[in-house]
Amino acid sequence: MKRRKLLLAGLGMPALLGQEAKKGEKLAPYYPTPETIVEKMLQLGGAKKGEKVFDLGSGDGRIVIIAAERFGAHAVGVEYDKDLYAQSSEKIRRMGLAEKARIIHGDLLQQDYTSADLITVYLLPVSNEKLRPVLEKQLKKGARVVAHDFEVGGWRPDKTEVVEDDGEGRSHTLYLYKR
Repeated sequence: MKRRKLLLAGLGMPALLGQEAKKGEKLAPYYPTPETIVEKMLQLGGAKKGEKVFDLGSGDGRIVIIAAERFGAHAVGVEYDKDLYAQSSEKIRRMGLAEKARIIHGDLLQQDYTSADLITVYLLPVSNEKLRPVLEKQLKKGARVVAHDFEVGGWRPDKTEVVEDDGEGRSHTLYLYKR
């Protein structure tokens, strides 16, 4: 836990941990998930060919791209930051994945997740709390949620996986929730 607090301090996140997110406000700073952890998140969530995978706060699109390319999922990212949206959308286009992957430029609290089989998130605790009622209202039976490093408050994980070293010397905790 001390290691995670130091990492967060380096990101300027302690000040953000207690802040309320306003409508249309970015719900987490951009901090890319290492590829080894992306794979583990999708594996833990049981991503399968043809399933609908959403990555909320999709950043540079790496989870969306890997879900489509390696798992055969129909992947959708939701990204509020205009530059990250443009960058990830262009990368998907260049890779020829546009039929299986796309990014929505918008507020992740204002989207429709009723078709989701799997949702991945790497958001701050306050953001997960704001997202929870949206997911509770919209997710179909059998849908899964994988949260990276921060639990979804009020939910009990069905499985927790700790990765001691991501290959870059950092530890991560993944939480799997099933509806």
